[in-house]
Amino acid sequence: MRKTQLAFLFLFSLVFFVSCDSDDVQIQENQHLKSVELVGTLEKEAFKEKIAPILGEQGSTILLFVQSGIKQYKITYETTDVYGNTILASGAVLIPTDVAGSLAMASLHHGTLFNEADAPSYFKFETETTLASFMASTGIIVGMPDYVGYGASKNLAHPYEHYEGLGEPGADFIQAMVEMVKDEGIEWNNVLMLGGYSEGGYAAMATHKWIEEKLGGALKVKVSVCGAGAYNKTATFKKLLNEGGSSALANNRSYIWVLRTYNEIYGLNKPMSYYFKEPYASEIESKGVEAVIETSLKETATDQFKDDVNNGNYPEFLAAVAANDIYDWKPNAKVILYHGTADDYVPFLNSETAFNAMTNKGANVTLSPVEDGDHGSTISSYFLGVLQEFSSNKAASN
Repeated sequence: MRKTQLAFLFLFSLVFFVSCDSDDVQIQENQHLKSVELVGTLEKEAFKEKIAPILGEQGSTILLFVQSGIKQYKITYETTDVYGNTILASGAVLIPTDVAGSLAMASLHHGTLFNEADAPSYFKFETETTLASFMASTGIIVGMPDYVGYGASKNLAHPYEHYEGLGEPGADFIQAMVEMVKDEGIEWNNVLMLGGYSEGGYAAMATHKWIEEKLGGALKVKVSVCGAGAYNKTATFKKLLNEGGSSALANNRSYIWVLRTYNEIYGLNKPMSYYFKEPYASEIESKGVEAVIETSLKETATDQFKDDVNNGNYPEFLAAVAANDIYDWKPNAKVILYHGTADDYVPFLNSETAFNAMTNKGANVTLSPVEDGDHGSTISSYFLGVLQEFSSNKAASN
């Protein structure tokens, strides 16, 4: 859901057909990739010096994983928005410069961004793009999509925690990455890994689900490492409405953002005064997600809204929320779920119910609870988990 730190990457290709019976050469153009821009190059030692100060106590150990310098690219690609319109979106791609042979690919998905200038393709230091750069320096091709609403598509509303609005562009980004890698003459070993934390965890899961259920085998995920995502939107809404949760300003802005996103995309068109009490409704109407509210959703929501949700009297809203539940399905690839048990922003129930539902369907899924971890303190455990899983899975399968 919100700003946090982490990273991930993606795939597809371009083919040349030569006719044996004529002099015509037919070139199949890239289906997704539209442009590639080299933004910068970081030599190995310079990169290590740059990131060392932000790695903390384990910095010297983590730096041992750095094998290469990196090239930083911004790509644009064609995808579809939630209304079915063809749009141009963008993302960051990072290529190791000092590792020979075929390479694995990963797509890292960023957490909630309130500042458009923090989008990955701007390569702003001390954002999640730096973590993507680190993963690339370990010898992996790494991509990080900006998402719709940032970068090349910044004039559009971001479909916050909307399954289709994150899953389809995420899959298209990976396919554009595959096309780019082939154009650049870089050999990809067909290993695809996904990851993300908070909104990034939701986006990674949405992309994984979209790839397996919508692309007919065009891409194959090897492993997804998802941290603290709100995969079970229905249960999360009911818990926050009835039991309360975090009252932190940034967290409330996320809850408001999700509500406003679904209200618009699904044509619910309820005024904010239906969802929220005063003075909160007026604050949200005038300022949107920039509203300054430091009271939990349980206290700011109207009694009518809570009663309608609890008693099933607002089926259109419940259906909209359920359409974005992505916890109850069977992934073919391995999934590892990280979540702090004391997370009051994105409740632990999201990973717990996903683990139970996927296990019951026979999926290869692991739950790694971080005891007493909250949304912020769990990030380091998640990052080390991504590093371990990507390192152990990046070799091509025999």
